[in-house]
Amino acid sequence: MIKRLSHAGVWVLDQDEALAFYTEKLGFEVRTDARMDNGFRWLTVGPKDDPDFELILGHPGPPMIDEESAAMVKGLVAKGALGGGVWEADDCRKTYQELSAKGVTFLQEPAERPYGIEAVFRDNSGNWFSLTEHR
Repeated sequence: MIKRLSHAGVWVLDQDEALAFYTEKLGFEVRTDARMDNGFRWLTVGPKDDPDFELILGHPGPPMIDEESAAMVKGLVAKGALGGGVWEADDCRKTYQELSAKGVTFLQEPAERPYGIEAVFRDNSGNWFSLTEHR
């Protein structure tokens, strides 16, 4: 029986730059940073208040996907065509102000929605995320 989602992933263009973004701008903590024998890097981060969740910061390329597919994925990420999910906030407007002050790029300012207050931001690779304060 499935119990919960423990890991989810986003493709990033540069793992070191993504690590800096997620830790320095979003305030996440490193969960795992390990290199395998084949050069593959398993890099995960997560919000400090959610210790059971890990966001995988994956770099498109072998051994996960071939070079041709990796080039297509990198193009989609850089274009901003891929969404990474929804991050929940206690106070969307306050979090928006804090993240904006740290240089996070927002595509949409906080606005009332049927499900709560939502803002939309991009990470430094191009992935977009909803920042949502649920009703």
